[in-house]
Amino acid sequence: MAFPRLPSPPTLTDTVAKRLRAEIDEGRVLPGAKLPTESALAEQFGVSRTVIREAVSRLRQDGVVEARQGSGVYVTGPSGNRALRIDAAELSTLDAVLHIVDLRRALETEIAAQAAAVRKKQDMVDIDAALAAISQAVENGGDGVKEDVAFHRSIARATGNPYFMTTLAFVSQFMEAATRVTRGNEARHASLMRDVLQEHIAIVEAIRKKDVDGAREAARIHMVNAAKRLRQAHR
Repeated sequence: MAFPRLPSPPTLTDTVAKRLRAEIDEGRVLPGAKLPTESALAEQFGVSRTVIREAVSRLRQDGVVEARQGSGVYVTGPSGNRALRIDAAELSTLDAVLHIVDLRRALETEIAAQAAAVRKKQDMVDIDAALAAISQAVENGGDGVKEDVAFHRSIARATGNPYFMTTLAFVSQFMEAATRVTRGNEARHASLMRDVLQEHIAIVEAIRKKDVDGAREAARIHMVNAAKRLRQAHR
């Protein structure tokens, strides 16, 4: 099966914002330094002032730079709050998507372990319901992707840590298109669907038993196998 449709090519604004951010992140433009004027940047990059204005605005939204009235635009200091950003346009290769899977594996394993350590009775009710919803969606002819996201969210909620949920939601959004491809593959291979279900069940049962190490390992295996399924779907 073909891999997910590639994102739209980056715009000039995307390119300029990325290059400006690289200059800052790699220390070539230091915290507190003033950016060149719009005109100077436009000439440097060979683009219009509108493109520069949009690129700088994006960096401001991410907390990378700040505007000082009547003075100019400056790189924020170490105390500045920067937004976490992953450029979806960069996720156009299998390797790039697998890097996201690696990131999610690190997150999911600790979420499962923490859920096993602190989960309450109601958490198990919610997790069981979320697991059942995946199978029901597939039986009804769907791909179960939204239900899968809700399942992992229910485990994150059981940790009692809202930042786990926020970070998982951020990372998961980059996985949904790829998951749909693997689900299409799984739908044609009943054994793969059974494998996915068993992986989910293993995570749930470890959490039910409050087996911290077991939950961590079950989540790790699930994500390792998710990467394998992505490779198979790509081939």
